[in-house]
Amino acid sequence: IHSVAGLLKNRGTLVRDRPYRSPHHSASGPSLVGGGSTPRPGEISLSHHGILFLDELTEFKRDVLEFLRQPLEDGYVTISRTKQSVTFPAQFTLVASTNPCPCGYYGDTIQACSCSPRQREQYWAKLSGPLMDRIDLQVAVNRLKPEEITQQAKGEASVDVRERVIKAREMAAKRFEREKNVSCNAQMQSRHLSVWCKLDDTSKKLLETAINKLGLSARASDRILKVARTIADLAGDEDLKPHHVAEAIQYRTIDRMQ
Repeated sequence: IHSVAGLLKNRGTLVRDRPYRSPHHSASGPSLVGGGSTPRPGEISLSHHGILFLDELTEFKRDVLEFLRQPLEDGYVTISRTKQSVTFPAQFTLVASTNPCPCGYYGDTIQACSCSPRQREQYWAKLSGPLMDRIDLQVAVNRLKPEEITQQAKGEASVDVRERVIKAREMAAKRFEREKNVSCNAQMQSRHLSVWCKLDDTSKKLLETAINKLGLSARASDRILKVARTIADLAGDEDLKPHHVAEAIQYRTIDRMQ
């Protein structure tokens, strides 16, 4: 991919590290998904099997962000021109950040927000429902307390997290060993969910309540189940339990805000 884009100068013949791409919010649609008279890969393909980080997500143009919808679902992008049609892979992990409102203080416990409800509505309108459906983990990061800044408490060691992730991936690999084109939970289709994401009555009630209260689509509810399956794998549990589903629902922060 990087060779086609002319980005292998002084890097040998292969890219050996997972890519990390962070385009500016002024990026155009073709620069993001690819294009040109002779089609070249865009940022989503250059971040294939790596990270695409979109800082200040709500500063991107809405029509540019809409280009992400299909690649996030399919894992590839097809660019058609008069003389040729080219398909580039685009299996990337999307990571994005944004302020809660134009002034940045909506929901803050110290600084009051100066934005009107109309301004906040227009601000979030840049992120369509179908796009947000495809973002599995939506987490609000609140202001740190003074003691949290000064104490600098240590979290869990990365090496411990890594071991837990490896075990979870091994569980998934064993689960999907007889399935074609499925190697991890994110790649599950609806037919797989009924087999590996069976819910008990309590879990079903939790999910049904979330769908009704948050107005979740079928795609969003499927993604909640995939996240819950991953949470269970990280805990070493074979079966989905209510607290796995509840935690997955809690990660739909923006759905709860809107």
